[in-house]
Amino acid sequence: MLKAILAEEQALADDANLEQVIALTRDADASNRDWATMLLAQEEIDTPAVREALFHAASDEEDVIRGEAMLGLAIRDPEIALPLVQEALGGESVCAPMLEAALLCAHPSLIGDLRIWAEPSDMPLLDDLAGEALAACEKITN
Repeated sequence: MLKAILAEEQALADDANLEQVIALTRDADASNRDWATMLLAQEEIDTPAVREALFHAASDEEDVIRGEAMLGLAIRDPEIALPLVQEALGGESVCAPMLEAALLCAHPSLIGDLRIWAEPSDMPLLDDLAGEALAACEKITN
């Protein structure tokens, strides 16, 4: 079913499909949780059930799942995502969706942690994303 939605053979907006995808955000298989969370994050559907699923996924043990959930929440409402992003940026690792969420939140409280993540590393994509988010946060303060 996830593959059919990704291939646009089935619509996520269909109530039964949406319920299944929401359920898969809590699946035992991390791959299923990842794909389901990403689909919900990118979809324009904004219901209490979708937000609840994204909030739950924002505490997943896998960084990328947490990041996708934060991004989905930041797309819907940056203020709601901000505390989650603040906590994530203060952690030991980040992923691209977390930094994209930070960019959407664009809040001065993120500047200190983003400066650390924007320092050159062996992951230039993440460095660049952190730099973009940092610039957006600094722009708010100017």
